[in-house]
Amino acid sequence: MEGSYFSTLTTLMTLIVFATYMNQCLASRPIPTETNTQFIKTSCGATTYPELCFSSLSSYANEIQTSPKVLASTALSVALTTTRSTSETIAKLYKSQGLKPKEAAALSDCVEELSDSVDELENSIKEMGNAGGKSFGLQMNDIQTWVSSSLTDEDTCLDGFTTNGNVKSTVRNQIVNVAQMTKNNLPVQKDRDRKRKTSQNSRAPLTSYILLRYPQTQTITTRWKCERQKRREPKTTKEKSSLTHSHTVKMAAESVRVSASSACNFSFNGSQRRPTIPLSPARFLGLRPRRHLSSSSEFLATVRLNSISSKPSTSQSRRNFSVFAMATEESKRAIPLNDYRNIGIMAHIDAGKTTTTERILYYTGRNYKIGEVHDGTATMDWMEQEQERGITITSAATTTFWNKHRINIIDTPGHVDFTLEVERALRVLDGTICLFDSVAGVEPQSETVWRQADKYGVPRICFVNKMDRLGANFFRTRDMIVTNLGAKPLVIQIPIGSEDTFQGVVDLVKMKAIVWSGEELGAKFVYEDIPTDLQELAQEYRSQMIETIIDLDDQVMESYLEGVEPDEETIKKLIRKGTISSSFVPVLCGSAFKNKGVQPLLDAVVDYLPSPVDLPAMKGTDPENPELIIERAASDDEPFSGLAFKIMSDSFVGSLTFVRVYSGKLTAGSYVLNANKNKKERIGRLLEMHANSREDVKVALTGDIIALAGLKDTITGETLSDPENPIVLERMDFPDPVIKVAIEPKTKADVDKMATGLIKLAQEDPSFHFSRDEEINQTVIEGMGELHLEIIVDRLKREFKVEANVGAPQVNYRESISRISEVKYVHKKQSGGQGQFADITVRFEPMEAGSGYEFKSEIKGGAVPREYIPGVMKGLEECMSNGVLAGFPVVDVRAVLVDGSYHDVDSSVLAFQLAARGAFREGMRKAAPKMLEPIMKVEVVTPEEHLGDVIGDLNSRRGQINSFGDKPGGLKVVDALVPLAEMFQYVSTLRGMTKGRASYIMQLAKFDVVPQHIQNELSSAKEQVAA
Repeated sequence: MEGSYFSTLTTLMTLIVFATYMNQCLASRPIPTETNTQFIKTSCGATTYPELCFSSLSSYANEIQTSPKVLASTALSVALTTTRSTSETIAKLYKSQGLKPKEAAALSDCVEELSDSVDELENSIKEMGNAGGKSFGLQMNDIQTWVSSSLTDEDTCLDGFTTNGNVKSTVRNQIVNVAQMTKNNLPVQKDRDRKRKTSQNSRAPLTSYILLRYPQTQTITTRWKCERQKRREPKTTKEKSSLTHSHTVKMAAESVRVSASSACNFSFNGSQRRPTIPLSPARFLGLRPRRHLSSSSEFLATVRLNSISSKPSTSQSRRNFSVFAMATEESKRAIPLNDYRNIGIMAHIDAGKTTTTERILYYTGRNYKIGEVHDGTATMDWMEQEQERGITITSAATTTFWNKHRINIIDTPGHVDFTLEVERALRVLDGTICLFDSVAGVEPQSETVWRQADKYGVPRICFVNKMDRLGANFFRTRDMIVTNLGAKPLVIQIPIGSEDTFQGVVDLVKMKAIVWSGEELGAKFVYEDIPTDLQELAQEYRSQMIETIIDLDDQVMESYLEGVEPDEETIKKLIRKGTISSSFVPVLCGSAFKNKGVQPLLDAVVDYLPSPVDLPAMKGTDPENPELIIERAASDDEPFSGLAFKIMSDSFVGSLTFVRVYSGKLTAGSYVLNANKNKKERIGRLLEMHANSREDVKVALTGDIIALAGLKDTITGETLSDPENPIVLERMDFPDPVIKVAIEPKTKADVDKMATGLIKLAQEDPSFHFSRDEEINQTVIEGMGELHLEIIVDRLKREFKVEANVGAPQVNYRESISRISEVKYVHKKQSGGQGQFADITVRFEPMEAGSGYEFKSEIKGGAVPREYIPGVMKGLEECMSNGVLAGFPVVDVRAVLVDGSYHDVDSSVLAFQLAARGAFREGMRKAAPKMLEPIMKVEVVTPEEHLGDVIGDLNSRRGQINSFGDKPGGLKVVDALVPLAEMFQYVSTLRGMTKGRASYIMQLAKFDVVPQHIQNELSSAKEQVAA
C-alpha cells in the first residue's frame, strides 16, 4: 500500500512541480538572482524564458524517455488553476507549441480534473506532514482509502503515463527514488510547538520536493523575506498583522504577475511562501462542474506520454482552446469575429455527416477519441434512439477550434422525416458543408437540403465522402452536382486512387499530393510530389479552377492572359470570394471513416467559408411598424439581437433555448425582449453546448451559438432583442404534418404525464402537432412520417414514462376549391329585445398550391363597420380547419369580404363571426370542393432480377413511374410518385419480394387531387363517425 501511495503521490507532485516552475517562467521576467539564471542557462543552453522553460522540461523528459510537450501541457493545465491572469499567456503557448494527437488527447479534460485534484492532494500532503513521519500509514486512513479505491500496484498509476514496458520500468525507478527522498523530508515533530520553532523542516513535503528538485524556486522565498525586512516597523499588533498580510499579498501577486486587486481573491500562507486558493480552482476559473474522480489514476487514465520522433513530421497538430482560457475579461473577445465560422453539415441519410463531425472534433482536440455511429459511441448522436438506430434524429451543436479560428458546428439529420432540423439550422448558419456519397452521388434528400440552403442563401462547400467504398466515383458525383442541383462545382482536389487503393488527395491549390499513412488515426499525413500518372489530370483541373476564379478579378485575369499564374494566396482569396457570393461551390474529397481528407476539409472551412462580418447586415422590422426596415451589423457594439432556432428539454436544467447572436452582447442575469410577443424575458444561465453536455459562460458575443436557460415564453423562430432597441427578424417556415395516428394512455395515471410530454415535445419540434378529436374521443398526434411519430411515441415512453396504445397511421388529407364562388349570407335572430344581425357577401377564390389561406377585405363606404371585420376574419379562420367534404383542413383558398350591411342595435362582432361560418359552408360547396392527398417521391434500388416485381407493385399502389437508372453492382433505380396512403408498411412488402436485397427512400413531393371513389369513401366514413 505504501509503494502504491508513493507512486501516486509523486506522480501528481511532479505535475505540480512543473506547474510551479511554468508559473515562474510565464511571468516573462528575469529570474531574480543572477547565479540561478546563469546556472539554468548553462545547464539548458537556453536564452529566452519560453525556451528556458521547455528546455528544462526536455531535460527531465529525456530522463524518463517521454515527451516534453506533454509534460509542459499538463503543467500548463495545473498552472491554469493558480491564477486567472495567466490564461492569455497559456493560450498563446498552446497556439505556438504544436501538440501531437496522442500527446494532447486528454488535455481539455486534464485542465478541469487537475483543478479539482490538486486542491485535494495539497490538503492531503499537509495532513500527512502534520501527522509526522513515524505515524505515516496509521493516521492517513482517509488518504489510503482515496488511493486504494482504484490503485492496486504501481502499474495502475504508470498506465496513466505509458503502456511501454521499458519506459514504465524507468519511470518506476525514478518514482521510487523521488518517493524515498520525499519520505525522508517528512517532518518528524511530535507537537505543534516544536513544529513552529523549526520552520525549515516543517515545510510541506511538496515545498521540500520543489526546493530539492528545482533550487531556483527558492528565489521567490528569498525575495519575499528581503522585502519584509525593508518594511517599516509597525506600531501595533493589529497594524503589524494588517501590514504583513497586505504586503505579502502584494509581493506574491507581483511574483505571478497578477494585479493587487486580483490578489485580494487569494490568501497567502506565510510559512509556505506560496499562494493557496480558498475557493475551488474550478469555481474560480468558471469551469463547468464535473464528476469528482475517486483517484489520481482515474483522472490521469487518458494521458499518454509518448516519445517524439526526432525527424520532421508533417502531422497536423490537434489543438483545442477552452473559451475560459482564451480571455481574462468576460466581455473581451478571445477570437476576432472575422475568425468565426458558423457551419452546418448536411447530406442525405447515411452519407457520413456524423462520422465526419466526429473526426473534426478529434483532430481539433475537442474529443480525445473518435466515436463511431455503428458502435453507438458518437458524441453528436447522444439520444438513446440515435445510438440504437445509427441515425441522427435531432440537430446537435458544438464548438471547436482550428488554426486560430473558432468553429461552431451544427450536425443535422439526413432522414426526410427530420427535414425541419435542417431547415432551422440553415436559418442561423453562415456556411455549410454538403456531403455526398461517392457511390450514390447526389441523392433525393441531398437535393432537398440543397434547395433549403438556396432558400436562405447559405454559402457551401462540397465534400465527396466514402472514396474508399466499392464503386466510388468522384468525377461522376461532380457531374451529378451539375445535372441534379444546377450548381457550378469548382474542383480543388482530386483523389489519389479509389476504393481500396484510395490513399489521399491532390491539392490543386498547392499542387501537392496529400497522403495519409494510416498512423495515429489519420492525424499524420505528408505532402508529396503529385504521382506521375495524375500530373496531367491535376494540371487539367487546376487550369479549369484558375480559369473559373479569375472571372472574379479583372486584374488577375489580365495577368493570367499575359502568362502569369496567380499565386497560392491569390487563388485562395478568389475561391473565398466566389464561395461567399455563391458563384461556385468548391469540391473536395476523402473518406471520413478511414480518417482521410478531414484536415484539408477543415482548412477549406477556414479559408473559404464566410465569417459573420463577410455577410450582409441582418435585416429586420420595427415591431410597432412592420413597414420600417432595420439593419443590424455583426458587431459587439450594436444593440443585442438574436434568433431562437431550437428548444430542447434538459432533465437537469429544464428548457434550453438555442439562440444565434447576430449583434451585441448577452450576459447571464440580464433581460431581453421577445420582440414577437413584446414580453421581457430574464436570462437565467448562458450555456455553451457540446452535444448534450453544457458549460456555463458569463457572456455571449456576436456570432456565438448559445443555449439560454430560464426563458418561459419564447418559442422556435422568435426574435430576442435589446429592450431599448427592439427588432423582429424574419421568422422560419415550418412544414405541415403529413401523417397522423390516434394515441391514448393505457392507464389513468398516464393521462397527465402524456399531456405534459406532448406539450414539451411540441415545443421542441414545430413539425409535430397534437390535438383532441372530440368525435372519436382520442388524442391525435401528427408528424412528418412514420419514423417521426415512432420516435415521438418512444420518447414519451422513455423520457416521460408514458405507456400508450397507438392506432394505425392515417394520412393528413387536405381540402381545397376548384373555382371561384360568391355567396351572400345573412345571419338574423330578432325576436324582441337585442338580437343578432349580420349581412355579408364573401367571394372564395382558389390559389396556387402551397399558398395556404388568405383573407382580404374590399369593403368601401362603411358598408360593414371596421370594428366588425375582425369578427368575419375570425369566423372564416375557425372554419378553415374543418372542410365541408370530410372535415380536413382547407388550404390554398382566398376569402374576400366584398359587401355587407349591419343593424345599429342588433349587429355585433359575434353576429358577424357567426355569419362568416355560414358563408363558408355555402361558399365552399358552390366552389367545387376537392380533396388533396400527399404524393411521395419514391426511389427504389433493387437488383435487376426483381425489377419487374417492384414496378408491378408500385403500379398497384397507384404509383406513377417517372424514370429508371443504373447503379454500380448491377442495381437498378426506379423513380416514382406514389400516394402516401399506399406506402404504409411498404418496407415489409419490398423486403419480401426482393429477399431483403432492395431498399427505398421517399419524401413529400406535392399534394394532388384524390380520385373520386376514394373521396367518396372518406366522406362516407366521416359521416358514419359523426352519426
